[in-house]
Amino acid sequence: MKITYHGQSTILIEVNGKSLIIDPFISGNAAAKVKVEDIKVEAVLLTHAHADHILDAAPISKANHAPVVSNPELAAYMSWQGVETIGMNIGGTLDLDFAKAKMTHAFHSSGIIDEENKNILYGGMPSGFIIEAEGKTILHAGDTGLFGDMKMIGDRHNIDIAFLPIGDHFTMGPEDAVQAAEWYKAKLIIPIHYNTFPVIEQDGDAFVRALEERGIKGRVLELGESIEL
Repeated sequence: MKITYHGQSTILIEVNGKSLIIDPFISGNAAAKVKVEDIKVEAVLLTHAHADHILDAAPISKANHAPVVSNPELAAYMSWQGVETIGMNIGGTLDLDFAKAKMTHAFHSSGIIDEENKNILYGGMPSGFIIEAEGKTILHAGDTGLFGDMKMIGDRHNIDIAFLPIGDHFTMGPEDAVQAAEWYKAKLIIPIHYNTFPVIEQDGDAFVRALEERGIKGRVLELGESIEL
C-alpha cells in the first residue's frame, strides 16, 4: 500500500495497481505538486461538501470513469455535475473490491455556497473514512472538532495511520488533535488541513513533537510525499 499526501486534506491511497483519492483539492492549492489530469483512480471519496474538499472531484471522476462516494445529499449534487455517484451514510461500509471504505462521523458543517444567487445548498452530514486494504487500516478523520467517540473508534479499530486536521479555526487545532491521537491509538499520526491558507497556518513539526512527548509517533508529510506500508 502506498499513500501520498497532496495537500490540505487530499490523500491518495494505492493498492495493487488500483487507487482512491479522498477530498481532492488540487487546482485550488498553489502549493500542490501534482496536476488534476495526472490523478488516476478507481474512486473519489468525499468527506463533506466544502469547496476545499470537492473542488476537483467532478473532473477527476469524469476523466477516470470513477464513482464519487459521499453522503446521499452530496452524491445527489455531484450527480448533477454529470458524474457517477455512490451515496452512503455514517456507519456504512462500501466494498470497492480493492479496499473497503467505512464512513465514520465527524463534527463540522457541510454546505455549498452559491454566491451568485445568495443561496446555501445543504451538503449532508460531514464524515471521515476508515479505509481497510491489505490488512492495513487507514483513518481519514475529515474536517472535525474533538469529540469523545473518537475513543470508541480507536477501541474498535486497529488503526495503522490516522490523518488528523490540525489547522484550528475551522477544525481541531494542534492541542485537540493531540488528544484525538491518544483516543484513536493509531500507530502513526499525520497532520492535514493546515498551512493551505493563512487562517489555518500551523507548525506541523511542533505538533509531531507534542505527540512524541506523549509517546505517540507522528510524521509530517510534505506535499507530494508518499509513505508505504
